Amino acid sequence: MDTLDTKLSAEVAAREADLVALCADLVRIPTLNPPGQHYREICTYLAERLGATGWKVDMVRAEGAPADTVEYPRWNVIARREGSRPGECVHFNSHHDVVEVGRGWTVDPFGGEVIDGKLYGRGACDMKGGLAASVIAAEAFLAVCPDFAGAVEISATADEESGGYGGVAYLAERGWFAPERVQHVIIPEPLNKDRICLGHRGVWWAEIETHGRIAHGSMPFLGDSAVRHMGAVLAEMEETLFPLLATKHTEMPVVPEGAKQSTLNINSIHGGEADHPADYTGLPAPCVPDSCRIVIDRRFLIEEDLAEVKREVTALLEKVKAVRPKFTYDIRDLFEVQPSMAPDDAPIVRTTASAIEKVLARQPDYVVSPGTYDQKHIDRIGKLKNCIAYGPGILDLAHQPDEWVGVQDMVDSAKVMALVLRDLLVPQ
Repeated sequence: MDTLDTKLSAEVAAREADLVALCADLVRIPTLNPPGQHYREICTYLAERLGATGWKVDMVRAEGAPADTVEYPRWNVIARREGSRPGECVHFNSHHDVVEVGRGWTVDPFGGEVIDGKLYGRGACDMKGGLAASVIAAEAFLAVCPDFAGAVEISATADEESGGYGGVAYLAERGWFAPERVQHVIIPEPLNKDRICLGHRGVWWAEIETHGRIAHGSMPFLGDSAVRHMGAVLAEMEETLFPLLATKHTEMPVVPEGAKQSTLNINSIHGGEADHPADYTGLPAPCVPDSCRIVIDRRFLIEEDLAEVKREVTALLEKVKAVRPKFTYDIRDLFEVQPSMAPDDAPIVRTTASAIEKVLARQPDYVVSPGTYDQKHIDRIGKLKNCIAYGPGILDLAHQPDEWVGVQDMVDSAKVMALVLRDLLVPQ
């Protein structure tokens, strides 16, 4: 590394305690989604920190977005620091929401405790460690390189865990990620500090409902069980659809290995009488179920066509209908995203790769995520292809009990991000 890069790395290293404290503070704000708790609190925390040192800060509520309510408003924060002269903008985007805690924890999920070099807590890995690293990287860069061209932006956005429509999608629709405003984007998702994530597979979510006729459970022959009809659908999936998907493979560098083929997950199933409250002590009513619904989560490859992906499922349902008396169904689209992959010679890819080589003394791996993240909205709505995911953390720990992020991984990733800023905003 040259002298300036060395100074930047040293400046980040000197801020390790601040980085740990910042990440811990973020973890201690329980931004659970659903329902969307404490969104304004975490945005205000970041706004006050960055605003106090000269950043222009905007707090944006995604009014009218899915799940935005008076009780649970969808808040986002965007901070911008202008350079001394015109140039390009580098934007670090992190989501601030986290998933439910779940069972199996041995530490406080919102304690932000550091044990043996690992900072524990829900969201530590996915992705408050990356958010904290981007803040420290930017602050270190500004301290060492105050005379830079262009602008640096940091955002913390809502609802990535539930599609991002109250966060990046809302902002992109309003021009915050327009290519004339932002030229380079890093999303610090936890893909390992020596990996550059170029994009993600496609996704189609749909709800399938089978219909029946309600009747007394002692006389099921007078009714028609929607649950049994759904059982036939699931059996046909096992017989034909899952084997078909196992034959579809991609040239995309998707990780882990199993995600290099097409996949389908039965996300949920609901049929018959609704669940009762936990304190209900009675028995179920004896009824034949007249409705059964499943939600499917189909992940598809860049080589596949979405229309064909949908036709495969419709053809399966029609096959069941042809052989099963009284079988009727509805299918409803819930969510769809095309695969996204930045070119491996894009400017943000090249500069991040160079920074990883300088900091870690090895060439990065190039990967594609098995699941979608907010790059989909920056690509689809913002029309910005120069976007990657790069950040600290191990993807396999996301959404797990005892989730953690390594302190050294955060430091190293922050060094990489700081060097990317230098490369893009300080002329050589």
